[in-house]
Amino acid sequence: MTAVLFDFSGTLFRIESTESWLRAVLDEAAITLPEPELAAKARELAVTGAQPGGPYPQRVPDELAEVWRTRDRSAELHRAAYTGLSRQVELPDPALHDALYDRHRKPAAWAPYPDAAEVLAALRERGVRVGVVSNIGWDLRPVFREHGLDAYVDTYVLSYEHGVQKPDPRLFEVACSALGSAPRETLMVGDEPRADGGAEALGCAVHFVEHLPVAERPDGLRPVLGLVS
Repeated sequence: MTAVLFDFSGTLFRIESTESWLRAVLDEAAITLPEPELAAKARELAVTGAQPGGPYPQRVPDELAEVWRTRDRSAELHRAAYTGLSRQVELPDPALHDALYDRHRKPAAWAPYPDAAEVLAALRERGVRVGVVSNIGWDLRPVFREHGLDAYVDTYVLSYEHGVQKPDPRLFEVACSALGSAPRETLMVGDEPRADGGAEALGCAVHFVEHLPVAERPDGLRPVLGLVS
């Protein structure tokens, strides 16, 4: 393998808990909720799938079905999909729905998996080029910079910047081209078989990791080093 492509959410990084996400926004707005109510609202937001990078919605309302399906093709669609889901939950101030969306784009809302830096650094030492291929509606580069991982990434291919979302092979083709790597010499690492598995159609090898909380997946990325050796 001459290159490795990584997914972002659930692969290299994990979003904070839904309760932490809501608490941060309430604190910033100087709104206090009793703890039982805060916990209940966080559970409702999780069920609706309102947190990007968090649990998928248990049900997408009919009026949001199309925007949800195409949410990663533009920044506007991404915001509309997730704030639309968030608005299914009644919050103390309607402005909190947009504030929640803005919160999830901040580096502080994300944590790298424990072995992410180690694995990316080892790939760099071996001369293996690295790309990040993500279905997303905003620029995640600041997250990598803030957590000290940007130095290990050679290219970012983000769906909203190309109007194409995984599993469309075209997104992986853009990444391989940017890295100067043939698909047959490229490994795609992700947590979603349907989306990330789209790289197989291009000829890439694919390896899946589990989308778990950071504390529950301390070394899920280390097998990648064996696959490229």
